[in-house]
Amino acid sequence: MRPLSTYRTFLLFTCLLGVFLGACSGPQATAGMIQVEILADTNSHSLSIPSGSTVQQALDSADIQLDTLDRVDPPAYTLLTDGAVVTVTRVREHFEIEEIVIPFDRQTIRNEDLPEGETRLLQPGVNGLQEITYRILEEEGEEISRSPVKNVIIREAEPEIIMIGLQAAYTPLPIDGRLVYVSGGNAWLIQGNTGNRRPLVLTGDLDGRVARLSTDGNWFLFTRHTDEDDENINTLWAISTTDADAEPRNLNARNIIHFADWVPSSASLSVVYSSVEPSPAPPGWQAYNNLIKIPLSTSGRALREEPIIEANAGGQYGWWGTTFLWGSNSNYLAYARADSVGLVDLDEGQFIPLREFAPYQTLSDWAWVPGLAWGHDDRTIFFIDHGSPIGLESPGASPVFDLVALTGRGGLALPLTTRAGMFSYPSVSPSIEMPNGEIYYHVAYFQAISPLESDDSNYRLMIMDRDGSNLRELFPPPGEPGLEPQQVRIAWSPGADRLAILYRGDLWIVDVANGIGQRVTSDGQMLNYDWKP
Repeated sequence: MRPLSTYRTFLLFTCLLGVFLGACSGPQATAGMIQVEILADTNSHSLSIPSGSTVQQALDSADIQLDTLDRVDPPAYTLLTDGAVVTVTRVREHFEIEEIVIPFDRQTIRNEDLPEGETRLLQPGVNGLQEITYRILEEEGEEISRSPVKNVIIREAEPEIIMIGLQAAYTPLPIDGRLVYVSGGNAWLIQGNTGNRRPLVLTGDLDGRVARLSTDGNWFLFTRHTDEDDENINTLWAISTTDADAEPRNLNARNIIHFADWVPSSASLSVVYSSVEPSPAPPGWQAYNNLIKIPLSTSGRALREEPIIEANAGGQYGWWGTTFLWGSNSNYLAYARADSVGLVDLDEGQFIPLREFAPYQTLSDWAWVPGLAWGHDDRTIFFIDHGSPIGLESPGASPVFDLVALTGRGGLALPLTTRAGMFSYPSVSPSIEMPNGEIYYHVAYFQAISPLESDDSNYRLMIMDRDGSNLRELFPPPGEPGLEPQQVRIAWSPGADRLAILYRGDLWIVDVANGIGQRVTSDGQMLNYDWKP
């Protein structure tokens, strides 16, 4: 028989255990339920869900799935209350491709080689094709937005080009060598006589900043402007003048304002150019004052560029830019900028000033840079010097511009013509051999009619011997309007007996012996030209 104390302890433990288990198994309070309605896919779903549920939990209870673009109101994280209504809006996305025809443009080219009034179709127009991809959003089957997301030109439109005859009653002039000119955005080649010309480039976008024939006349270098392009002002191209079926070659150089030319007397075909950086502020660029060489294959394909001079400040008013001019061979390269004239050390890539002067204060968004011409000894440089003041004005405001011959590397300056004008642009003829075997050459330049107001003055074409003797006025005839200020160089015929100039918007050829000029073009859209053997 167990002791009494042990029995009492057992009874006490049993009672306490019963009380504890009774407390744990007592009746529980049931969570409150709420009623909500879900409107989705044109159906209404009534649900009874626990109080405190979110919209997302209600959707899960109704087994309603949301796609990425679907919208739900109220948002999925919202806590619902009794009687709440949840609306699901189905949003669908798809894409449509639309083809649009790009109408071709119509271009007309004036040609003095055709009788006046006659037309000729050079190129039939071809419509282009554009593909636009639209992103379309629909809510519950109804379109709510349509936006283009991709634009592809499947086929470029080709313009219709019609040539219109403007042939005037001009007697054809015999032409030695090749004469190329840029007019109305196109390039033309004249050979044999002025009545025999053919188009070189008919794209209508040549800007005339560069128009240079190679030394042998077999290649033509030119620039084409680019429309609606903030990063490119123009691009550099070349085309053969000997192949009638040749296509222009893109040299992959851009933004050429002041200089690009063929390297003379080079063993291989190559081009050197200087570039600028486009700028929204006047004048529209910031010059690099650099030099870059582009070797070309025999077919005219551009090879790897070779820097000659790195970008630099370019002296005073260097933002405008530096011009360059080759001598008779690739060993001699002169430069001109707003404050000096000199030589370029091609081996060291440096500028060697020979003559420094006060830069002209234009008080505008352009800078004056003197014109240059090499003598045939490659030791004389003819240039326009900014002279000393004639009154109380500052050196930079002086209106005096003299034609000077700079001889030797010592920079000895010999004045040839005082007060010639800022836009005189001297040009040296090909060498001429006298019957006694002596070699000489002419120097042509533009003389300002009002030399102390030469920025606004008209000019007259003058010619003299290399030492300044035998100076005479050549063109235009007395009583005729002078030539407007221009930056297009005088172009000499290979025989040194004629000159090509720009007069009244057209190309004229002037006889050196008698000064008689004849107009070659009639469209008034002349931009630039060059004449080579």
